Amino acid sequence: MTEIRNIEMDLARFRTRVFAVSVLVLVCFSLLIARLVYLQIVRHDDLRAQAESNRTSIVPIVPNRGLITDRNGIVLASNYSAYTLEITPSKTLAGWEATVDELSDVIDIAPRDRRRFKKLLEESKSFESLPIRTRLTDTEVARFAAQRFRFPGVDIKARLFRSYPYGELASHVIGYIGRINLAEKEKIEDDDDQANYRGTEYIGKLGVEQSFESQLHGTTGVERVETSAGGRAMRKLASNPSTPGNMVVLSIDIKLQKLIEDMYGERRGALVALDPRSGEVLAFVSKPTFDSNLFVEGIDQENWAMLNESIDKPLLNRALRGTYPPGSTYKPFMALAALETGTRSATTLVNDPGFYMFGGHRFGSATGDRTGIMDMRSAIIYSSNAYFYSLANEMGVDRMHDFMKPLGFGQITGIDINGEVRGVLPSQEWKRKYYKRPEQKKWYAGETISLGIGQGYNSFTMLQIAQAVATLANNGVKHKPQLVIATQDATTHERTPVAPAPAEDLGFKPDNVAIVRKAMTAVTQEGTSARVFAGAGYSSGGKTGTAQAVSLGANEKYNASKMDEHKRDHSLYIAFAPAEDPKIVIAVIVENAGFGAASAAPIARRAFDYWLMGQYPNEQDLAAVSKGQATVPMGKPVLASTVPWPRGSASAPATPQAAASAASAPASPPVAAVPSAPR
Repeated sequence: MTEIRNIEMDLARFRTRVFAVSVLVLVCFSLLIARLVYLQIVRHDDLRAQAESNRTSIVPIVPNRGLITDRNGIVLASNYSAYTLEITPSKTLAGWEATVDELSDVIDIAPRDRRRFKKLLEESKSFESLPIRTRLTDTEVARFAAQRFRFPGVDIKARLFRSYPYGELASHVIGYIGRINLAEKEKIEDDDDQANYRGTEYIGKLGVEQSFESQLHGTTGVERVETSAGGRAMRKLASNPSTPGNMVVLSIDIKLQKLIEDMYGERRGALVALDPRSGEVLAFVSKPTFDSNLFVEGIDQENWAMLNESIDKPLLNRALRGTYPPGSTYKPFMALAALETGTRSATTLVNDPGFYMFGGHRFGSATGDRTGIMDMRSAIIYSSNAYFYSLANEMGVDRMHDFMKPLGFGQITGIDINGEVRGVLPSQEWKRKYYKRPEQKKWYAGETISLGIGQGYNSFTMLQIAQAVATLANNGVKHKPQLVIATQDATTHERTPVAPAPAEDLGFKPDNVAIVRKAMTAVTQEGTSARVFAGAGYSSGGKTGTAQAVSLGANEKYNASKMDEHKRDHSLYIAFAPAEDPKIVIAVIVENAGFGAASAAPIARRAFDYWLMGQYPNEQDLAAVSKGQATVPMGKPVLASTVPWPRGSASAPATPQAAASAASAPASPPVAAVPSAPR
């Protein structure tokens, strides 16, 4: 019985084990079937796409960047293709430095190439492909290809590069492109534009290149290719081509721009020329300038130090971001303010003894200034300081501020490139907000006096001054300055004008505007710029100005010969022409160059000669102007149509009259700081 009982127990245990194993097997098969259902049905589409991607690759097709041209169709920014030697640091076996050492035996790699690569590496991620050498020759490409197996993580790529054919010319306007940094990457991602920048490593950094990035960049295409197990492309499966960026047409005349930049020579300053009828920018000069090509491949340390540490600040766009006291170029606007506000009439007489006394302080005039009884016309013609000192005292700072603000002084003009600064149009409210200590916030009556001659706290850009002159020349109708006048589709060649902002009529009385314009015309005929404009084939209006670069003490007299060059007075000139129907206005400053008639006015004269008469200064005259040693043009001027364009190009229309046809064709302190006597 015992044996039978044991056998039954063994059988029961066996059956239990068989049942447990059967359940385990059933569960395993159920799990396997469930997994198969999940993979074959639920994740069918996803896994199929993954399997497909194992043999295919999506390659971005980078679009050609749009061209930039001047108003006459001259190409100012274009593209070229070149081979680059690139390293992906994360894929190198011995590290990028050792890899570069070995590469140097095959391809010439200069120390500056190493330094530039190191800088790019610091700004990028280790898995990105970074160029160590650009513009490889065919021989260098062949030499590396033969030994490519030695260098994992190193490859040769064909890339598009930006080219600025005229180097330093108009570089502050055109700008440049550079590698996309981390901040720009984040902005692209935030704007949901990441897909359009796949495969693209460059973006506009300054000027038109930056402000019109969306037009110039184009649309990135994609190409699907079949790849081998090693990732090598075998054949193209599908393609969606890229769309080139649009061409951007500037309003500037590059030949006028070149003339003006040449007339500055080695001097510093800024000039803005506008068409007062539309606000189009005809020239936008900042000197010194820089070569935009230096930034395309990543600027090296030596050139960056040279540009960034120079006392002349070549990277500063003086026309857009440099602020200066306007000096006596402010006086015509003060006169208009007097008329419009009823503070003075044009016939009010003021005695100018060569100084103005206020609060026990003597506000002087320059040695040699004409003195005597002055009405408004003669005060403008002979640049009477005493007349405008007393006018400022009568008007007060806030009334001056309220009149000058609509003219654009100390205001953002809204020009279509980034980086514009506001400058300072002083008022009592401004001082309360600007200064921190209570004793600094108070406005002193003596501070008002200097404002009348464009000194004191007044600080404006040449762009703001040019806009104000254009408004005066256009009978009180103000236009927003405009640099880009059209875009052109790269595929259809259809040109789309960029609509200007609506004009604003400031409501000045025509008789008041006429009084000031006639007085400014007399400046060029019998006033401070008469010698410079003698014999001109057109009439013009203007006003010279001399503005302090540094403040002088109460008992200190200005002596240029005893001052450092960077502390001397600035030379300014504002002008419009022809006087009867202005088609061009200019605001120009030559830093630390003295009287406005000596350095600034001669530049304006020759710019008018080119624009209105089709005349170009001869070499002797051009050399004299560039050194501040000219007044009226010397010798016989040259026909602009005969002047060869830089670097052998003869395709540019020579005069503005030819532009119409060319542009339509598709183109490949307190009282103690008493000022000296600005005029």
